[in-house]
Amino acid sequence: MTELRAKHSAQDGSGKMWGINGTTGKIEDMSVADIWDPVEVKVQTFKTAIESACMLLRIDDIIAGIKKPADKGGRKAEDSDEGDTMGDERDG
Repeated sequence: MTELRAKHSAQDGSGKMWGINGTTGKIEDMSVADIWDPVEVKVQTFKTAIESACMLLRIDDIIAGIKKPADKGGRKAEDSDEGDTMGDERDG
C-alpha cells in the first residue's frame, strides 16, 4: 500500500492510473494492464448503499411504531405502580 500511495502522489500526475491487479496481486499501471474500473460502477455502488441504509431506517421506524397489544385480563400500564415490584410475578 505504501508503494501504491507513493505512485499516486507523483507530482507529474502520472500515478493516477496505478492500482493493484486483483489477479496477480501486484501494483501495475491499469491502463497498460487493460484493467478498467469505471466511475459509473462506484457511483452505482454508493447509490445502492444509500438506498439500502434508507430502507433499513424506514423499516426500523415502522417496527418502533408498532405497539404491543395489552394483555387480556392483566393490569393496564396506567394502573400499575412502578415503585412496587418487589415480590410479584415479574421477579421471575
